Amino acid sequence: MSLTQAETSRPTLNMRRVFDAPRALVWRAWTNPEAMVLWLGPVEWPAVSVTQDLRVGGEWRACLRSPDTGQDLWQGGVYREIAPPERLVFTFKWDESHEDGPPVDTLVTMVLTETEDGRTRMDFTHEGLKSEQSLTGHKHGWNSTADRLEAWLAANKS
Repeated sequence: MSLTQAETSRPTLNMRRVFDAPRALVWRAWTNPEAMVLWLGPVEWPAVSVTQDLRVGGEWRACLRSPDTGQDLWQGGVYREIAPPERLVFTFKWDESHEDGPPVDTLVTMVLTETEDGRTRMDFTHEGLKSEQSLTGHKHGWNSTADRLEAWLAANKS
């Protein structure tokens, strides 16, 4: 399943980060729920639960929780493409209304490339966002999440 023309005309977040970590470790961070729960979510909404059925057609689920209020935000989707250790494509949807109304199906594509100096470049695209408001919220959320991933990678390099 791909996004419809209307969905692809909605706002898209494009983000590139370079991590001082080998590609295999970055891949493991994204594909191991025990690791993912330790860095997923922005600093003000860290994950408290992550489950994955890591196969094409398999589902993933995550719960983010506000340390301030205890409120939970559930999200999930379906894996569309898995090409270790380079490419991961999955749908993303909030369970309940978030930011600007009822949730919509969106698509995340993450591509990992080894750099000549042993680091990993992550090209991250989140397409089909509902509005500019949603784009702004997801830009903050994914950038904060990438900061948390960077810290996790630094602590888990061997």
